[in-house]
Amino acid sequence: MKKIAIIGTLDSKGEEYSYLKNIIERQGLETLVIDVGIFDPSIEADIKNEDIAKSVNESIKMLQEKKDRGYAVEIMSKGAVKVVKELYDKGEISGIISLGGSGGTALATPCMRTLPIGVPKIMVSTLASGDTRPYVGVSDLIMMHSVVDISGLNSISKKIIRNAANAIVGMVNNEEVEDDKSEEKKLIAATMFGVTTPCVTKAREYLESKGYEVIVFHATGTGGQAMENLIDGGFIDGVLDITTTELCDELVGGVLSAGPNRLEASVKRGIPQIVSTGALDMVNFGPYETVPEKFKDRKFYKHNPTVTLMRTTKEECRELGKLICEKLNKTNSKTAIVLPLKGISMIDVEGQPFYGQEEDQVLFDTIKNNIDNKNIEIIEVQQDINDERIAILMAKKLIKLMENK
Repeated sequence: MKKIAIIGTLDSKGEEYSYLKNIIERQGLETLVIDVGIFDPSIEADIKNEDIAKSVNESIKMLQEKKDRGYAVEIMSKGAVKVVKELYDKGEISGIISLGGSGGTALATPCMRTLPIGVPKIMVSTLASGDTRPYVGVSDLIMMHSVVDISGLNSISKKIIRNAANAIVGMVNNEEVEDDKSEEKKLIAATMFGVTTPCVTKAREYLESKGYEVIVFHATGTGGQAMENLIDGGFIDGVLDITTTELCDELVGGVLSAGPNRLEASVKRGIPQIVSTGALDMVNFGPYETVPEKFKDRKFYKHNPTVTLMRTTKEECRELGKLICEKLNKTNSKTAIVLPLKGISMIDVEGQPFYGQEEDQVLFDTIKNNIDNKNIEIIEVQQDINDERIAILMAKKLIKLMENK
Protein backbone atom coordinates (compact mmCIF):
# COMPACT_ATOMS: atom_id res chain seq x y z
CA MET A 1 0.00 0.00 0.00
CA LYS A 2 1.26 3.47 -0.85
CA LYS A 3 2.29 5.67 2.03
CA ILE A 4 2.28 9.45 2.37
CA ALA A 5 4.73 11.20 4.65
CA ILE A 6 3.22 13.90 6.86
CA ILE A 7 5.91 16.17 8.27
CA GLY A 8 5.36 18.91 10.80
CA THR A 9 5.72 20.43 14.23
CA LEU A 10 3.51 18.25 16.41
CA ASP A 11 4.19 20.32 19.52
CA SER A 12 2.13 23.20 18.15
CA LYS A 13 -0.12 21.81 15.41
CA GLY A 14 -1.12 18.33 16.53
CA GLU A 15 -4.83 18.90 16.02
CA GLU A 16 -4.35 20.05 12.46
CA TYR A 17 -2.05 17.16 11.57
CA SER A 18 -4.40 14.64 13.14
CA TYR A 19 -7.20 15.99 10.94
CA LEU A 20 -4.97 15.76 7.84
CA LYS A 21 -3.87 12.22 8.71
CA ASN A 22 -7.45 11.00 9.18
CA ILE A 23 -8.62 12.37 5.81
CA ILE A 24 -5.77 10.63 3.99
CA GLU A 25 -6.25 7.31 5.77
CA ARG A 26 -10.01 7.32 5.21
CA GLN A 27 -9.22 7.17 1.49
CA GLY A 28 -7.23 3.98 1.87
CA LEU A 29 -3.65 5.22 2.03
CA GLU A 30 -1.21 4.82 4.86
CA THR A 31 0.55 7.73 6.49
CA LEU A 32 3.93 8.12 8.12
CA VAL A 33 3.97 11.03 10.55
CA ILE A 34 7.32 12.73 11.11
CA ASP A 35 7.71 15.13 14.04
CA VAL A 36 10.10 18.05 13.55
CA GLY A 37 8.89 20.03 16.54
CA ILE A 38 11.18 20.78 19.46
CA PHE A 39 8.92 20.12 22.43
CA ASP A 40 6.63 17.27 23.45
CA PRO A 41 4.15 16.37 20.69
CA SER A 42 0.41 16.47 21.22
CA ILE A 43 -0.16 13.45 18.97
CA GLU A 44 1.87 10.32 18.36
CA ALA A 45 4.52 10.35 15.62
CA ASP A 46 5.86 7.41 13.63
CA ILE A 47 9.27 9.06 13.52
CA LYS A 48 9.91 11.07 16.66
CA ASN A 49 11.62 14.42 16.94
CA GLU A 50 14.45 12.88 18.95
CA ASP A 51 15.14 10.52 16.01
CA ILE A 52 15.32 13.48 13.64
CA ALA A 53 17.80 15.29 15.89
CA LYS A 54 19.92 12.15 16.39
CA SER A 55 20.24 11.70 12.63
CA VAL A 56 22.51 14.77 12.59
CA ASN A 57 24.20 14.03 15.93
CA GLU A 58 22.15 16.42 18.04
CA SER A 59 19.63 15.90 20.84
CA ILE A 60 16.17 17.28 21.44
CA LYS A 61 17.06 17.99 25.06
CA MET A 62 19.98 20.16 23.98
CA LEU A 63 17.80 22.06 21.49
CA GLN A 64 15.18 22.64 24.18
CA GLU A 65 17.76 23.94 26.65
CA LYS A 66 19.47 26.16 24.09
CA LYS A 67 16.25 28.12 23.49
CA ASP A 68 17.42 29.30 20.09
CA ARG A 69 14.52 28.85 17.67
CA GLY A 70 16.55 29.68 14.56
CA TYR A 71 19.22 27.15 15.44
CA ALA A 72 16.62 24.51 16.27
CA VAL A 73 14.87 24.98 12.92
CA GLU A 74 18.22 24.64 11.12
CA ILE A 75 19.12 21.41 12.93
CA MET A 76 15.71 19.79 12.59
CA SER A 77 15.56 20.73 8.92
CA LYS A 78 18.92 19.09 8.25
CA GLY A 79 17.83 15.97 10.08
CA ALA A 80 14.50 15.84 8.29
CA VAL A 81 16.18 16.15 4.88
CA LYS A 82 18.38 13.18 5.69
CA VAL A 83 15.57 11.03 7.07
CA VAL A 84 13.05 11.80 4.30
CA LYS A 85 15.62 11.10 1.58
CA GLU A 86 16.44 7.74 3.17
CA LEU A 87 12.76 6.86 3.41
CA TYR A 88 12.21 7.65 -0.25
CA ASP A 89 15.32 5.77 -1.38
CA LYS A 90 14.04 2.70 0.47
CA GLY A 91 10.69 2.98 -1.28
CA GLU A 92 8.80 3.66 1.94
CA ILE A 93 7.00 6.86 0.89
CA SER A 94 5.22 7.89 -2.31
CA GLY A 95 4.46 11.51 -1.47
CA ILE A 96 4.87 14.16 1.21
CA ILE A 97 2.68 16.89 2.68
CA SER A 98 3.03 19.53 5.38
CA LEU A 99 1.22 22.47 7.01
CA GLY A 100 2.85 25.52 8.50
CA GLY A 101 3.69 29.15 8.94
CA SER A 102 7.15 30.57 8.36
CA GLY A 103 8.93 28.11 10.67
CA GLY A 104 7.05 25.06 9.48
CA THR A 105 7.53 26.03 5.85
CA ALA A 106 11.27 26.50 6.39
CA LEU A 107 11.44 23.09 8.05
CA ALA A 108 9.42 21.06 5.56
CA THR A 109 10.26 22.43 2.12
CA PRO A 110 13.97 21.42 2.12
CA CYS A 111 12.79 17.81 2.57
CA MET A 112 10.47 18.17 -0.38
CA ARG A 113 13.16 19.72 -2.56
CA THR A 114 15.44 16.75 -1.95
CA LEU A 115 12.93 14.37 -3.60
CA PRO A 116 12.97 13.82 -7.36
CA ILE A 117 10.74 15.71 -9.77
CA GLY A 118 7.45 13.88 -10.10
CA VAL A 119 7.14 12.80 -6.47
CA PRO A 120 3.96 14.51 -5.14
CA LYS A 121 4.78 17.26 -2.63
CA ILE A 122 2.37 19.79 -1.10
CA MET A 123 3.17 22.57 1.37
CA VAL A 124 0.10 24.30 2.83
CA SER A 125 1.58 27.59 3.99
CA THR A 126 0.74 31.09 5.13
CA LEU A 127 3.59 32.23 2.87
CA ALA A 128 2.27 30.77 -0.38
CA SER A 129 0.90 34.06 -1.73
CA GLY A 130 4.25 35.84 -1.47
CA ASP A 131 7.72 35.17 -2.80
CA THR A 132 7.92 31.37 -2.80
CA ARG A 133 11.27 31.05 -4.56
CA PRO A 134 13.25 30.41 -1.32
CA TYR A 135 10.96 27.48 -0.56
CA VAL A 136 10.23 26.02 -3.98
CA GLY A 137 13.67 26.53 -5.53
CA VAL A 138 13.85 24.48 -8.71
CA SER A 139 11.63 21.65 -7.49
CA ASP A 140 8.04 20.85 -8.46
CA LEU A 141 6.62 21.17 -4.96
CA ILE A 142 3.20 22.78 -4.72
CA MET A 143 2.69 25.63 -2.28
CA MET A 144 -0.95 26.03 -1.35
CA HIS A 145 -2.06 29.21 0.38
CA SER A 146 -3.62 28.44 3.76
CA VAL A 147 -5.61 31.74 3.65
CA VAL A 148 -5.87 31.67 7.47
CA ASP A 149 -3.12 30.86 9.92
CA ILE A 150 -2.47 27.21 10.72
CA SER A 151 -3.74 27.66 14.26
CA GLY A 152 -6.56 25.33 15.26
CA LEU A 153 -9.38 23.96 13.16
CA ASN A 154 -12.18 26.16 11.90
CA SER A 155 -14.58 26.23 8.97
CA ILE A 156 -11.96 27.80 6.67
CA SER A 157 -8.84 25.88 7.72
CA LYS A 158 -10.68 22.55 7.57
CA LYS A 159 -11.67 23.17 3.96
CA ILE A 160 -8.10 24.10 3.02
CA ILE A 161 -6.58 21.09 4.77
CA ARG A 162 -9.20 18.78 3.28
CA ASN A 163 -8.47 20.05 -0.24
CA ALA A 164 -4.75 19.57 0.28
CA ALA A 165 -5.28 16.04 1.59
CA ASN A 166 -7.49 15.17 -1.37
CA ALA A 167 -4.90 16.62 -3.74
CA ILE A 168 -2.01 14.55 -2.39
CA VAL A 169 -4.16 11.40 -2.33
CA GLY A 170 -5.22 12.00 -5.92
CA MET A 171 -1.67 12.51 -7.11
CA VAL A 172 -0.33 9.44 -5.32
CA ASN A 173 -3.23 7.16 -6.29
CA ASN A 174 -3.22 8.18 -9.93
CA GLU A 175 0.48 7.98 -10.58
CA GLU A 176 1.02 6.13 -13.84
CA VAL A 177 4.03 5.01 -15.81
CA GLU A 178 3.61 6.25 -19.35
CA ASP A 179 3.44 3.44 -21.85
CA ASP A 180 5.63 4.99 -24.51
CA LYS A 181 9.23 5.10 -25.61
CA SER A 182 10.02 8.57 -24.27
CA GLU A 183 12.30 7.20 -21.57
CA GLU A 184 14.49 5.67 -24.24
CA LYS A 185 15.01 8.97 -26.04
CA LYS A 186 18.05 11.08 -25.37
CA LEU A 187 17.17 14.23 -23.48
CA ILE A 188 18.22 17.67 -24.66
CA ALA A 189 17.84 20.77 -22.49
CA ALA A 190 17.17 24.07 -24.27
CA THR A 191 16.81 27.63 -22.99
CA MET A 192 14.23 30.06 -24.31
CA PHE A 193 12.97 33.61 -23.79
CA GLY A 194 10.13 35.39 -25.56
CA VAL A 195 12.64 37.16 -27.79
CA THR A 196 14.30 33.87 -28.85
CA THR A 197 11.16 31.76 -29.15
CA PRO A 198 11.18 31.33 -32.98
CA CYS A 199 14.74 29.99 -32.88
CA VAL A 200 14.18 27.57 -30.01
CA THR A 201 10.87 26.36 -31.42
CA LYS A 202 12.37 25.57 -34.83
CA ALA A 203 15.40 23.85 -33.26
CA ARG A 204 13.16 21.83 -30.95
CA GLU A 205 10.93 20.70 -33.80
CA TYR A 206 13.94 19.59 -35.81
CA LEU A 207 15.48 17.67 -32.90
CA GLU A 208 12.19 15.98 -32.10
CA SER A 209 11.84 14.93 -35.74
CA LYS A 210 15.19 13.17 -35.34
CA GLY A 211 14.05 11.20 -32.29
CA TYR A 212 15.29 13.37 -29.43
CA GLU A 213 13.23 14.62 -26.50
CA VAL A 214 13.69 18.34 -25.89
CA ILE A 215 12.97 19.98 -22.53
CA VAL A 216 12.69 23.75 -22.82
CA PHE A 217 13.48 25.98 -19.84
CA HIS A 218 12.23 29.55 -19.62
CA ALA A 219 15.32 31.66 -18.87
CA THR A 220 13.77 33.49 -15.93
CA GLY A 221 16.31 32.64 -13.25
CA THR A 222 14.56 29.61 -11.80
CA GLY A 223 14.44 28.13 -15.30
CA GLY A 224 18.20 28.29 -15.64
CA GLN A 225 18.66 26.94 -12.14
CA ALA A 226 16.31 24.05 -12.86
CA MET A 227 18.22 23.18 -16.02
CA GLU A 228 21.59 23.33 -14.30
CA ASN A 229 20.20 21.12 -11.53
CA LEU A 230 18.96 18.47 -13.94
CA ILE A 231 22.22 18.51 -15.88
CA ASP A 232 24.17 18.12 -12.65
CA GLY A 233 21.89 15.24 -11.68
CA GLY A 234 22.79 13.32 -14.84
CA PHE A 235 19.38 13.55 -16.55
CA ILE A 236 20.48 15.46 -19.65
CA ASP A 237 22.42 14.15 -22.67
CA GLY A 238 22.92 17.38 -24.59
CA VAL A 239 22.40 21.10 -24.10
CA LEU A 240 21.11 23.72 -26.52
CA ASP A 241 21.83 26.83 -24.47
CA ILE A 242 20.51 29.35 -26.96
CA THR A 243 19.35 31.89 -24.39
CA THR A 244 22.06 32.85 -21.91
CA THR A 245 20.36 36.09 -20.82
CA GLU A 246 20.32 35.15 -17.13
CA LEU A 247 24.03 35.99 -17.08
CA CYS A 248 23.10 39.64 -17.70
CA ASP A 249 20.91 39.80 -14.62
CA GLU A 250 23.59 38.19 -12.47
CA LEU A 251 26.25 40.58 -13.75
CA VAL A 252 24.28 43.83 -13.75
CA GLY A 253 21.71 43.25 -11.01
CA GLY A 254 18.48 42.38 -12.79
CA VAL A 255 15.64 40.34 -11.33
CA LEU A 256 16.06 37.14 -13.37
CA SER A 257 19.48 35.92 -12.29
CA ALA A 258 20.03 32.16 -12.18
CA GLY A 259 22.87 32.64 -9.72
CA PRO A 260 26.66 32.53 -10.05
CA ASN A 261 26.80 28.91 -11.25
CA ARG A 262 24.85 29.34 -14.46
CA LEU A 263 26.61 27.78 -17.49
CA GLU A 264 28.71 25.47 -15.32
CA ALA A 265 26.87 22.15 -15.00
CA SER A 266 27.51 21.03 -18.59
CA VAL A 267 31.18 21.83 -18.21
CA LYS A 268 31.34 19.89 -14.96
CA ARG A 269 29.47 16.86 -16.34
CA GLY A 270 31.18 16.84 -19.74
CA ILE A 271 27.92 17.20 -21.67
CA PRO A 272 28.03 18.17 -25.37
CA GLN A 273 26.57 21.63 -25.76
CA ILE A 274 25.77 24.46 -28.10
CA VAL A 275 25.96 27.90 -26.51
CA SER A 276 24.72 31.10 -28.07
CA THR A 277 24.24 34.73 -27.07
CA GLY A 278 20.46 34.84 -27.01
CA ALA A 279 19.04 37.92 -25.22
CA LEU A 280 22.40 39.08 -23.90
CA ASP A 281 21.22 42.50 -25.06
CA MET A 282 18.95 42.89 -22.05
CA VAL A 283 18.72 43.08 -18.28
CA ASN A 284 15.32 42.38 -16.73
CA PHE A 285 13.41 44.41 -14.17
CA GLY A 286 9.82 44.57 -12.98
CA PRO A 287 7.50 47.54 -13.66
CA TYR A 288 9.34 50.65 -14.85
CA GLU A 289 9.02 52.39 -11.48
CA THR A 290 10.97 49.55 -9.81
CA VAL A 291 14.12 50.09 -11.90
CA PRO A 292 16.96 51.28 -9.61
CA GLU A 293 17.65 55.01 -9.78
CA LYS A 294 21.27 54.45 -10.81
CA PHE A 295 20.06 53.19 -14.21
CA LYS A 296 17.79 56.16 -14.97
CA ASP A 297 19.82 57.34 -17.98
CA ARG A 298 19.92 53.93 -19.71
CA LYS A 299 17.98 52.69 -22.73
CA PHE A 300 14.76 50.86 -21.74
CA TYR A 301 12.01 48.93 -23.44
CA LYS A 302 8.69 48.22 -21.72
CA HIS A 303 8.07 44.61 -22.68
CA ASN A 304 4.73 44.67 -20.83
CA PRO A 305 3.33 46.45 -17.75
CA THR A 306 5.23 44.15 -15.37
CA VAL A 307 8.50 43.67 -17.30
CA THR A 308 11.00 46.40 -18.18
CA LEU A 309 14.08 45.58 -20.26
CA MET A 310 17.34 47.54 -20.14
CA ARG A 311 19.86 47.44 -22.99
CA THR A 312 23.30 46.14 -22.05
CA THR A 313 26.21 48.54 -22.68
CA LYS A 314 29.44 47.85 -24.52
CA GLU A 315 31.30 47.45 -21.24
CA GLU A 316 28.68 45.02 -19.91
CA CYS A 317 28.87 43.06 -23.17
CA ARG A 318 32.63 42.87 -22.76
CA GLU A 319 32.24 41.51 -19.24
CA LEU A 320 29.60 39.04 -20.37
CA GLY A 321 31.90 37.76 -23.09
CA LYS A 322 34.72 37.28 -20.58
CA LEU A 323 32.38 35.50 -18.19
CA ILE A 324 31.20 33.07 -20.85
CA CYS A 325 34.78 32.30 -21.87
CA GLU A 326 35.92 31.87 -18.28
CA LYS A 327 33.24 29.25 -17.69
CA LEU A 328 33.43 27.42 -21.02
CA ASN A 329 37.24 27.30 -21.21
CA LYS A 330 37.13 24.72 -18.40
CA THR A 331 35.21 22.16 -20.46
CA ASN A 332 36.56 18.80 -21.54
CA SER A 333 33.62 18.07 -23.81
CA LYS A 334 32.90 19.18 -27.35
CA THR A 335 31.25 22.59 -27.39
CA ALA A 336 30.23 25.04 -30.09
CA ILE A 337 29.55 28.74 -29.59
CA VAL A 338 27.24 30.19 -32.21
CA LEU A 339 27.42 33.95 -32.78
CA PRO A 340 24.43 35.42 -34.69
CA LEU A 341 26.08 38.50 -36.18
CA LYS A 342 22.86 40.21 -37.30
CA GLY A 343 21.17 40.32 -33.89
CA ILE A 344 20.98 38.41 -30.62
CA SER A 345 17.28 38.85 -29.88
CA MET A 346 14.00 39.72 -31.54
CA ILE A 347 14.45 43.38 -30.55
CA ASP A 348 18.17 43.52 -31.44
CA VAL A 349 17.72 43.59 -35.18
CA GLU A 350 17.75 46.59 -37.50
CA GLY A 351 14.75 48.82 -36.86
CA GLN A 352 14.06 47.40 -33.39
CA PRO A 353 14.58 49.26 -30.05
CA PHE A 354 17.65 47.38 -28.83
CA TYR A 355 19.48 47.19 -32.15
CA GLY A 356 23.13 47.66 -31.23
CA GLN A 357 25.79 46.64 -33.71
CA GLU A 358 28.57 48.16 -31.62
CA GLU A 359 27.52 46.48 -28.38
CA ASP A 360 27.08 43.13 -30.12
CA GLN A 361 30.44 43.40 -31.85
CA VAL A 362 32.17 43.97 -28.52
CA LEU A 363 30.47 40.83 -27.21
CA PHE A 364 31.48 38.77 -30.24
CA ASP A 365 35.06 40.04 -30.31
CA THR A 366 35.53 39.37 -26.60
CA ILE A 367 34.36 35.78 -27.00
CA LYS A 368 36.56 35.18 -30.04
CA ASN A 369 39.61 36.68 -28.34
CA ASN A 370 39.24 34.82 -25.04
CA ILE A 371 38.31 31.27 -25.97
CA ASP A 372 41.47 29.18 -25.68
CA ASN A 373 40.12 25.64 -25.40
CA LYS A 374 40.63 23.28 -28.35
CA ASN A 375 37.33 21.54 -27.54
CA ILE A 376 35.40 24.71 -28.39
CA GLU A 377 34.42 25.71 -31.90
CA ILE A 378 33.25 29.23 -32.64
CA ILE A 379 30.71 29.53 -35.44
CA GLU A 380 29.85 32.98 -36.82
CA VAL A 381 26.61 33.24 -38.78
CA GLN A 382 25.45 36.17 -40.90
CA GLN A 383 21.84 36.06 -39.69
CA ASP A 384 19.97 37.11 -36.56
CA ILE A 385 19.29 34.56 -33.85
CA ASN A 386 15.68 33.90 -34.89
CA ASP A 387 16.55 33.05 -38.47
CA GLU A 388 15.50 29.44 -38.95
CA ARG A 389 18.80 28.68 -40.67
CA ILE A 390 20.61 29.33 -37.38
CA ALA A 391 18.11 27.16 -35.51
CA ILE A 392 18.66 24.21 -37.84
CA LEU A 393 22.42 24.74 -37.86
CA MET A 394 22.55 24.58 -34.05
CA ALA A 395 20.29 21.55 -33.89
CA LYS A 396 22.35 19.64 -36.46
CA LYS A 397 25.59 20.62 -34.77
CA LEU A 398 24.37 19.40 -31.39
CA ILE A 399 23.33 16.06 -32.87
CA LYS A 400 26.79 15.70 -34.37
CA LEU A 401 28.48 16.52 -31.05
CA MET A 402 26.29 14.03 -29.22
CA GLU A 403 26.88 11.27 -31.75
CA ASN A 404 30.64 11.80 -31.62
CA LYS A 405 30.85 12.06 -27.83
